[in-house]
Amino acid sequence: MATTRQAHTVWEGDLLHGKGVVTFDSSGIGDHDVSWPSRAEQANGKTSPEELIAAAHSSCFSMALSNGLAKAGTPPTRLNTRAEVTFQPGTGITGIHLTVQGEVPGLDEAGFAEAAEDAKANCPVSQALTGTTITLTASLA
Repeated sequence: MATTRQAHTVWEGDLLHGKGVVTFDSSGIGDHDVSWPSRAEQANGKTSPEELIAAAHSSCFSMALSNGLAKAGTPPTRLNTRAEVTFQPGTGITGIHLTVQGEVPGLDEAGFAEAAEDAKANCPVSQALTGTTITLTASLA
């Protein structure tokens, strides 16, 4: 069954001096402030579209990798994934780098790297971001 998730943003003011609030409607996990300075300079306690993409990508990739490893008979004990989304004002998102460290009993580095590459290519968020260069560093703990 397909699912649809919702969030909305209320923005006040112009781009450079304005501010907004992102609300996660589906989960109800709260409101998060967003602003241009949090996107192009320092976060200063506010989020940005790129941070939200990083959260989505790191969680989606982790789910895909966990599933792939389990289906191959080597379920992970733990995966720690970081997504770094680079934003260049005037250009946009210029790249995403995923770093994953895994605890996977019975799997060697080469097997883990292969499974991680497959998850990178096939997780739904990676597929939605196909216009962006996505790189990966994978290692076992």
